[in-house]
Amino acid sequence: MNWIYPEIKAKGKPDYTTLHAHLLHVGEAARHFAQAMGFDPEIAYIGAILHDIGKASPVFQQRLEAKEKPRFPFRHELASLLFLPCFDEKLHEPLIEMVVAHHKSIKNDPRRKGILDLEEEHEDVFALHAKGWDDWAPKAVALLQACGVPLVAAEAPSLDSAEDAYYRVVAYCEKKVKQRGYAKWRGLLMAADHFASALIDQTSEYVPRTFRAPDLSFYERQHPLYPLSLILTNDPRPHTIVVAPTGAGKTDFLLRRCTGRVFYTLPFQASINAMYQRIRNDLLPSNPELDIRILHGSSKVVVEGGKPVEQVLQPLVGSAVKVLTPHQLAGALFGVNGYEALLLDLQGCDVILDEVHTYTGVSQAIVVRIVELLRKLDCRVHIGTATLPTCLYEELLSLLGSEHTFQVRLPADVLETFNRHTVYKPDPEEIWAIVDQAIARREKVLVVCNRVQYAQEMYVQMREHSPDVDILLLHSRFKRCDRTEKELLLMGMDEQKRPVHRFNTADGPCIVVSTQVVEVSLDISFDLMITDCAPIDALIQRFGRINRKRSEKTIGHYKPVYVLPPPESKNDALPYDLEVLERSYEVLPDGEVLSETT
Repeated sequence: MNWIYPEIKAKGKPDYTTLHAHLLHVGEAARHFAQAMGFDPEIAYIGAILHDIGKASPVFQQRLEAKEKPRFPFRHELASLLFLPCFDEKLHEPLIEMVVAHHKSIKNDPRRKGILDLEEEHEDVFALHAKGWDDWAPKAVALLQACGVPLVAAEAPSLDSAEDAYYRVVAYCEKKVKQRGYAKWRGLLMAADHFASALIDQTSEYVPRTFRAPDLSFYERQHPLYPLSLILTNDPRPHTIVVAPTGAGKTDFLLRRCTGRVFYTLPFQASINAMYQRIRNDLLPSNPELDIRILHGSSKVVVEGGKPVEQVLQPLVGSAVKVLTPHQLAGALFGVNGYEALLLDLQGCDVILDEVHTYTGVSQAIVVRIVELLRKLDCRVHIGTATLPTCLYEELLSLLGSEHTFQVRLPADVLETFNRHTVYKPDPEEIWAIVDQAIARREKVLVVCNRVQYAQEMYVQMREHSPDVDILLLHSRFKRCDRTEKELLLMGMDEQKRPVHRFNTADGPCIVVSTQVVEVSLDISFDLMITDCAPIDALIQRFGRINRKRSEKTIGHYKPVYVLPPPESKNDALPYDLEVLERSYEVLPDGEVLSETT
């Protein structure tokens, strides 16, 4: 395409995207997103074209290449709003909402660069943003025309008209800043701007793939070993709470309950990585263009093997399925930068909150508040866990509404078939004999510690005690690339998901020392566990990594889990409450099968 005024840039190094190109990219994304989100697509397109037109100012162009930081801040979005007179006055309110704060809050911006901040702290704000008006305003209007937006006049506004527009924007913002709520139009513009800025010339290719509900019919599969697969999910109630043992088919069941775009939340990076790969393996063979994404602190590492565009897509709106932590959703609660776009992205979607029992204290409170927020956004909320404290269950059910929630539990006779662990309470000095006997039987041993320091110390002791045995240490403090490599090794797979016959796929004995990161959504099955005492619900989840592979032959066969006594001091009990540990330890059986029905 022939860009007009190609010397006018929207971006500096390394892309030097022309302003004409950037405006069209954002406009295309905004129009598509508006259609999906229930906005007027044409107003969205106009706002997208207007939002950066102020970059045509020579002040901005000079600052793109400036080596020294200018004394006075120039906000291109404010210069853009000087062109409001070019548009029908009925459009001014949504245009202001889209443009004025798409980078900075209008007031109390952390760097004091919002429009009202500038008005408080600087003189002649308008004069700087209109500098050289007669020279550059006609070029800006020509760009607007080239992008195909309807203008009320073909000429650039006069300087007086631009000044009047600026102060009308100031007055509008002074009124709005006193009101509660959030700017939906701002969220739409920010979503489109971030998308187009990340994908640049590939925007046209990827925009049509966004906001598509996935075909989840793959998960309609049934098998008698997975009793949840035999339960119909077409209950008309929008929300779900399912409590069932590990291996009962919760993941498939929760996904079958979804009817729209899906946000799948899990608590730990390792479990998120595993779920992301699982869903990709399940769905992409029949739909290779399905937009499946992952989002956590190290998610770029996970998609490193893919195209570069896959990395920049991860935090953007519009995915068919996104696997993430609840803390990524918590940004909408706390109003972090870009929260408006996140709220719009979530609106009306299916949100799965898996393994909610693992959250404690502040994290648990945040999850409860997230459920409140999701209800207000008309989301369908699906909660799944192996165990859930009664008080938390009742609070979540109250938030969702019992009349709106499909509650699922397996009957007692089915739960009994999931009994697979014999619990023992050994003295700490006995664990070395237990390990020796397991190694002699060529078994896989999993040792779980409550704190990273304890895991590191135990790993050293295990190395010294069993120097000829393959041993792995896994916890949350490894560097991103090392953590990803260790998770693959724990699974016993290479990067192509082929067995490497180590740890989970080992043919002989091995030892893994880990922290709580091993508790959820890692599809591993070891023969024996030695674990620090933890709250009863966390212990049950940990036990799910032992004797996990369920078959007709394994039903009725039990494998041992050894739970060590709680420490004596409150500090040593952290991150858990000592009283909770003592009570959990007290109710555990010793030398008996742990029943799933109790």
